[in-house]
Amino acid sequence: MTRKFKALVLGASGLVGKALVNQLCRDDRYAQVTCLVRTPLQQRDYYDPEGKIQAIVIDFDYLQDFQGYFSVDHVYCCLGTTIKQAGSQSAFRRVDFQFVHVAAQLTRGQRAKSFVWISSVGANAKSKNFYLRVKGELENAILSMPQLDNAAAVRPSLLIGERAETRFAENMGISFAKFLSPIMRGPLAKYRPVSAAQVARQMIELQVFEKTEH
Repeated sequence: MTRKFKALVLGASGLVGKALVNQLCRDDRYAQVTCLVRTPLQQRDYYDPEGKIQAIVIDFDYLQDFQGYFSVDHVYCCLGTTIKQAGSQSAFRRVDFQFVHVAAQLTRGQRAKSFVWISSVGANAKSKNFYLRVKGELENAILSMPQLDNAAAVRPSLLIGERAETRFAENMGISFAKFLSPIMRGPLAKYRPVSAAQVARQMIELQVFEKTEH
C-alpha cells in the first residue's frame, strides 16, 4: 500500500492558500490537510469530498503554542500581507517575516520532512525596496537554518485570481503586465503574472515525497 502524507497549511484562506488546499484535497497522496487560520474557513471555497481538511483557528502571535500541528510530512506557508493592509512596515514585517520564520523553526523542531513558502520575484536582502528586502532577508534566514534541509521558496510575480478584497494598484499592475506578457521573454519571463493555481502546483512539486511502500 502506498504511503499517505499529511500536510499543514498556513494561510489557507488567501489567494494561493485556497488554490493549494483544493489541490491537496484532490491529491491522492494526501490523507489529511490541517489548516491553521485566523478565522473559520468558508466551506463553499473548498472541495473536500473525503473530509481531509482539519481547520484550526489560532492567534499567529502565539504560533509556537501550536507546534504539535507541525508533526506532519509537509508544511506549506502561504502567509503574507501588504504594507497597506498591515498598516505599517513593522506590522508587515511581523506577518511576512516573523510568522513565516517561526513556522520554519517549528517545522524543524517537529522534524517535518519539508517546508515550502511563498517569497517574491526580485527578493533580495540588499534591495532598496522594503518589500523585496524583507522577502530576501527571510529567504536568507530560512535557507541558512541548520537542520532544515528541505526548505524551498517559490518566487511568483503578480498573482492572478479572485481576491476577497480589492487591490486597485495591484490590479492595474496585473493588467499592464498581462498586456506586456507576450514580449516578456528570456530574463523577463519571471516577471509575467502567474495564477494562484500555478503557484500552488509549484509548491507541491517542491515538497519531498518518499517512494517507499509498505
